[in-house]
Amino acid sequence: MLSVIVPVFNEEESLNPFFKELTAEFKKLKVDYEVIFVDDGSSDNSLTILKEFHSKEKSVHIFSFRRNRGKAEALTFGFQKARGELIATLDADLQDKPSEISKLIKKQEEGWDAVSGWRKNRKDSIVKVISSKFFNLIASVFWGTKLHDYNCGLKLYTSDAAKSLNLYGGRHRFIPLFLHEDGFRVTEIPVTHEKRKFGKSKYGFSKVFTEIPDMFTMLFLSKYAKRPLHFFAPVGGLLFIAGTIVLLYLTVLRIEGYTIGNRPLLFLGILLVISGIQIFFTGFLADLFLHSSDKVSERKMLKFSSDE
Repeated sequence: MLSVIVPVFNEEESLNPFFKELTAEFKKLKVDYEVIFVDDGSSDNSLTILKEFHSKEKSVHIFSFRRNRGKAEALTFGFQKARGELIATLDADLQDKPSEISKLIKKQEEGWDAVSGWRKNRKDSIVKVISSKFFNLIASVFWGTKLHDYNCGLKLYTSDAAKSLNLYGGRHRFIPLFLHEDGFRVTEIPVTHEKRKFGKSKYGFSKVFTEIPDMFTMLFLSKYAKRPLHFFAPVGGLLFIAGTIVLLYLTVLRIEGYTIGNRPLLFLGILLVISGIQIFFTGFLADLFLHSSDKVSERKMLKFSSDE
């Protein structure tokens, strides 16, 4: 079975033509399918239109959040409800075409766990294109996953890969990275991308500033979640060394007879030393807490062990 998950937020204008194209694609594929629409707290008539789809087609399932929770949580909820061996995701704005799903399925048959769309000729605003290129470049440099487009809404997963994801906040932008870090095989193929013809984009200029913190959060979680001291120790050590050098320099000046008590450099040196020590011990305590928690979790997880 093929499950198609469609997050919806105020897309009343595009839903009918989108559903028409989607059902046409299912007829070509000739597979058992289900469509899971996750209404993300829409304030327009989107939910009413979705209910009409369900009344006409019993393979359509509708879930609606009481308030807007974000695309990441809508996708996670859809993954949990999906019953198919293959799970596809795409947005309802028709910028990504339902007719491209067959291309992703053909690629997945080569043995991939996830196939992401690559909007090679992207038809979006210059702000979205530039920020996306910057994000894709940084992601490739830090994680080594060589993809051109991490955040395309059109993706296909095996059930195991999709259900392994726990998304929230802006984490849906990092789906290929999460899967790659968990050992799943990830690839991409070029897909058609259209200009938005219906409604308004949910991507504002402010999104650029939210992506950067999300990126560094992802970097920390993927590289240092199991060894936080490896991150905090170098940072704290550098600050401590810098502060020590400053204080040694001021000590020499004091020995030579200069007054140092009213120098801002003295306070900077003290601040650097204290900050370095605090940051180092933050990592140290985090490391101790993490490893002690792992041991407790292991004892709770095992029902029987022949080593005991």
